[in-house]
Amino acid sequence: MKKHLCKFSFLAVALLMAFVSQAQSGFSSKVIGVGVVVSDLERSLDFYLNGIGMVKTGSFDLNEEFTKRSGLTGGVPASVTVLKLEDSPAATEWKLMSFGKKATHPKQRFIQDDVGMQYITLHVKALKPAIERLRQRNVAFLGSTPTPLNGDLQFLLVQDPDGNFIELIGPME
Repeated sequence: MKKHLCKFSFLAVALLMAFVSQAQSGFSSKVIGVGVVVSDLERSLDFYLNGIGMVKTGSFDLNEEFTKRSGLTGGVPASVTVLKLEDSPAATEWKLMSFGKKATHPKQRFIQDDVGMQYITLHVKALKPAIERLRQRNVAFLGSTPTPLNGDLQFLLVQDPDGNFIELIGPME
């Protein structure tokens, strides 16, 4: 009886593991690519590359035919600049594009002021270099930040040139 119970338990665990792994295997990549439409591409590139510290890993163009057929822009061509936290296939893509237009909604002061994606969180090895780069670009720090979290971690909140909130979390040095 114990032998059958053991076999049954093993089979149940194996089936459960197969189910769990299937539930998580619907994606061909663990990377999320985030597309961000910005009003001024050069200003945003300076903020993300030289202020935040991202790296440019590529770019590509989308022609009128593709953007219309895909439903992305209704036929307006677009150029996309791909940024990452590091040049690695496993790093999330932060894809910037601009159509040369200002936002049609007011700039948010707080994350609850609008709906949709409001902020990203970046974990850094040291906050001090990012603070120095952002101060050189006259980027305003929001609230009373940097502010202590727990242990050695600090929290810094800024907004990119179009008002997207960026949380930076890490030790000061």
